[in-house]
Amino acid sequence: MKRTLARTARTRAEPTIALINIVFLMLIFFLIAGSLAPQPDTDVTLVSLTDITTEPPADALIMLADGSLRHAGAALSQDAALAQFRTVARVRLLPDRAAPAGALVALAQGLRAAGVTELVIVTERGLE
Repeated sequence: MKRTLARTARTRAEPTIALINIVFLMLIFFLIAGSLAPQPDTDVTLVSLTDITTEPPADALIMLADGSLRHAGAALSQDAALAQFRTVARVRLLPDRAAPAGALVALAQGLRAAGVTELVIVTERGLE
């Protein structure tokens, strides 16, 4: 009787060591690449914009703190504003910080319903 040995399939071990080495090398590469970035000169003093007064864009619709509207220096009612901006595709809206939120939302919805496709609400960027 002759016995034949059957070969059993060997499972290959996962190459975890190679994977760890690659991740480690990538980590070292990004640490070195980040530290090699040129630093700005220390002799340069950057411009400060705190003393500059800015004006809103001339074509902007302004909402004051009491909810009233202005455009190009003239007072507008909400119906007049909707009629005036009906054909404009893009409207810039500058609400006052103390403007009532309900009036702002109602105006935005009215402008969208009137046909304004892009409504940009201009805000002030904080320092934080």
